Amino acid sequence: MTLFFSLKDSSLGHVLVAQSPLGILAVMLGDKTEPLVLELQNHFPQAQLVAADRDQERIASEVISLIEDPYIQPTLPLDIHGTPFQLQVWRALQNIPPGKTVSYNEIAQQIDSPRAVRAVANACAANKLAVIIPCHRVIRSDGSLGGYRWGMERKQKMLEIEHHRAHLS
Repeated sequence: MTLFFSLKDSSLGHVLVAQSPLGILAVMLGDKTEPLVLELQNHFPQAQLVAADRDQERIASEVISLIEDPYIQPTLPLDIHGTPFQLQVWRALQNIPPGKTVSYNEIAQQIDSPRAVRAVANACAANKLAVIIPCHRVIRSDGSLGGYRWGMERKQKMLEIEHHRAHLS
């Protein structure tokens, strides 16, 4: 399998966008680019990594636009990989509007698995599509942020940007 990747800068730091011929399969955030490329290779060890062409760079730029303005409605081609349970959780996450948060417990209720709160948290942690599947909008029942694969500072910043924009509208 060939994966095309782009490295971009954003207000959240470095962003790696990886695409298969079917669509985006990873959006990763980090402070340095090299660890992002290594993580991509670790997730897809059989893949050949190739620098993105002009069309793929355009799609990666659209991902950056989503980071900078979370109120844009994404229409990007996706190639999502996960277990049936993860896919169910991730679909639920995609229904959370910008500026809103829900608890892990609420997601578990929504997907008719009320006892699977821990599994919901694990599905969020396994999400490889930062921003596109907005796991940053899921918090603990007590209102605290919980964890975030890409760093708590990024989660806090993303929620603040969304909350601020929500109150401007």
